[in-house]
Amino acid sequence: MTGDAPPLFLEMGLGVDLVGEDMTKAACRAAREAIGRTSLPGLSRLLPNGDRSTMIVNVTVAVPRPDEVNTATVAGEFPYGTVTVTANEGGMRLPNGTDYGPGHDHLIIAVAVVAVGVPDATPPASH
Repeated sequence: MTGDAPPLFLEMGLGVDLVGEDMTKAACRAAREAIGRTSLPGLSRLLPNGDRSTMIVNVTVAVPRPDEVNTATVAGEFPYGTVTVTANEGGMRLPNGTDYGPGHDHLIIAVAVVAVGVPDATPPASH
């Protein structure tokens, strides 16, 4: 998945931090949800020497305050591959109905898109 090559698959996930307004926690939960229902048993046949560490994993998360996302922590949710995490502004921040005080009285919703590809994947020729 280099250059303009498309990913082999995309998966989406949603994650929520109910109390604490933790952008990283919400982003990690979104990433886990995205990959939690995915199984790609044949992918290793497309990878050099069947080595899953060579697959390319691009993760985009959207949260209200992207500068607060620890991208290394989010990348740690993925057991295989060369993982790149990008945090963008988005998601949602809504009152959570508690009076725990500033910094704890809103929930955070994160959205993640995970794109997985193989090194040097070349798109098929158009007909």
